[in-house]
Amino acid sequence: MTIEDILAKLVSFAQITGAPNRAMTDWIAERLTEAGARIVRIPGPEAGHENLFASFGPAERPGLILSGHMDVVQAEPGAWQTDPFTLTERDGKLFGRGTSDMLGFVACVIGLAPEFTALSPGRPVHVALSCDEKTGGRGVPSLLARLPDLCVPPLGAIVGEPTRLAPVRGHKGQAAMRIDIGGRPGHSAHPESGLNAIHGLSEVLAETVAMAATLEGGPRSPEFRPPYSTLQAGLISGGRAVNMIPDQASLSVEARAIPGVDPLGLLQSVLARAEKLRARGYDVHHTVLSNFPGLVIGPDAPLVVLAEEASGKMAHDPVSFGTEAGLYAAAGVPAVICGPGDIARTHRPDEYITRDELAAGVDFLREALRLAAV
Repeated sequence: MTIEDILAKLVSFAQITGAPNRAMTDWIAERLTEAGARIVRIPGPEAGHENLFASFGPAERPGLILSGHMDVVQAEPGAWQTDPFTLTERDGKLFGRGTSDMLGFVACVIGLAPEFTALSPGRPVHVALSCDEKTGGRGVPSLLARLPDLCVPPLGAIVGEPTRLAPVRGHKGQAAMRIDIGGRPGHSAHPESGLNAIHGLSEVLAETVAMAATLEGGPRSPEFRPPYSTLQAGLISGGRAVNMIPDQASLSVEARAIPGVDPLGLLQSVLARAEKLRARGYDVHHTVLSNFPGLVIGPDAPLVVLAEEASGKMAHDPVSFGTEAGLYAAAGVPAVICGPGDIARTHRPDEYITRDELAAGVDFLREALRLAAV
């Protein structure tokens, strides 16, 4: 199969985040086994969700981990010019959900797998593919918890998120939380008969806005844009009709934190304001939706130098989006982000990767493995 054929198959699974992924992992495991891999399946956060860890070559030496996620975000077919889950070529562009984020990288890895042992003689190559990255990175923690049993401490991990093959050596941490407020229903003509959940939630929203306004004056890191932590309200809902006292309302908030700042900690004042509503009879519940630590790796780190040499590009300034690379780093594994495609094309209709980018992705991986084997 060509890299393009592999990508077409991966896109066709329509592996929307949060859905069981066994059919996809079965297919990938079969391809990697044919290439000579030792496969370990690692359960994810729910039944039917699993991660894959594949190893090639000797087990007793440190090697590189090539890391990607298998899930993709939802696609609204009516907003696309083509079927989002049928790979469609037009003028050298390959359209389909997940082509840039990040099934293109995964296709490059699978397609190159038969060459791994020859490219990296004497050193292993590991492939780590996670589930449920798009729902807050819920899949990879179980894989990382097993890592000491899966391989000796690795040289590092290349996380193939779309960076146009420019290595990225840092990103902000990210955390998100949903806060649900419960009140009492009633007729709007008699406000004393109920407890308005939206009114209660408005106080939590006000705290979110107030907290967000303070962050520009807080700790700063000039490598990031913006150079400070941020906080926003991203989703809000509540009520059933304009003449009914709403008995439920919810708010989802998100923090992005520069290194040294705990992203989940930035949400604590918002949660504390919500908890105060209990004294007035409201029900309050919260759910942590995601919690990614930030990533910082020095410009002279061996993994960064390797990625620069393999890609032919200097490392990019840290970015404000989050990836699983921060979770690798928190687990003690050096990590750098570098993959084909462009983050600007992702999470929107008509996502694509070019044929040239796929070819360059294979060349990058081939050179990275050659350098790591030295």
